[in-house]
Amino acid sequence: MSDAEKTVGAVARPQSIGRSVMLLGAVALVGAVILPQFANAYVTEVATTVLLYVVLCLGLNVVVGYAGLLDLGYAAFFAVGAYTTGILTAEFGLNFWLTIPIAMVAACIAGIIIGTPTLRLRSDYLAIVTLGFGEIVRIIARNLEITGGASGLVGIERPEIFGLRLFQVQHFYYAFLVLALITIFVCRSIERSRIGRAWLYVRYDEDAAAGIGINRVSVKLQAYMTGAVIASVAGCLYAAKMTAISPESFTFAQSLVILLGVVLGGMGRIPGVILGAVLVALLPELLRGVGTYRPLVTAVALLAIMLYRPTGLWPDKRV
Repeated sequence: MSDAEKTVGAVARPQSIGRSVMLLGAVALVGAVILPQFANAYVTEVATTVLLYVVLCLGLNVVVGYAGLLDLGYAAFFAVGAYTTGILTAEFGLNFWLTIPIAMVAACIAGIIIGTPTLRLRSDYLAIVTLGFGEIVRIIARNLEITGGASGLVGIERPEIFGLRLFQVQHFYYAFLVLALITIFVCRSIERSRIGRAWLYVRYDEDAAAGIGINRVSVKLQAYMTGAVIASVAGCLYAAKMTAISPESFTFAQSLVILLGVVLGGMGRIPGVILGAVLVALLPELLRGVGTYRPLVTAVALLAIMLYRPTGLWPDKRV
């Protein structure tokens, strides 16, 4: 085979893979749209949880997969969004849709407060700080009267859209589906942008990135704030769906599950992260039949995957 033929083949393969991914995505989207029409309430509820994890994992992927920042307290921003919506609707009677931009601003402020002094750190030091931040947010929510304390916040209003109040499981399924599609579009657009390329450079070599004029701290902070905003919006919709939230929904274990979805699927690659989110959301449900052995079987299955696919099931091929 000549060099020209090899070059044509090398170009054709990525194009073919890209078309296959697009076709798979289109089939998955059609299936997701029609799922509630054929599934029972239990299946739809599980699918809603899957979509929630898709949004959260995509948000954390901006921080971990794009910028290379190890965040062990991501559930804190999820909690900021949920509690902002819960407090403003239950205590002050504010319209749900008006609480979303407020929650986004609150998440940005929280990201700036924790990110500005700490994003100069690297690796283990940054992970410890984010872990501490997540626990601080949970403890504050557990002890403040306005958040409902340890018993949680109840009486959160269900939202309305075009005169229809969202209360059925199918309503929130489609709401989370729309949010997941918007998040995919935003992440895809950012990935191809100038700031997305800057995140990639910082992820692979901070010193080289600084050498070509990239402000490492500023770029990291933008990634941190972007991930925080995505998590806060997911928290808003989660609070509206549950109508009651408690600090136990935003523990370190929750942050760990979200991080596991990103790493398991493939950091930095949107289809891989979606696959990882689906797995971490579905595995506990699929293994209910094994009873008390479910955590053990889940751990063994995840360990086997990571041993044989250390870069994830659908890793990012960029170098």
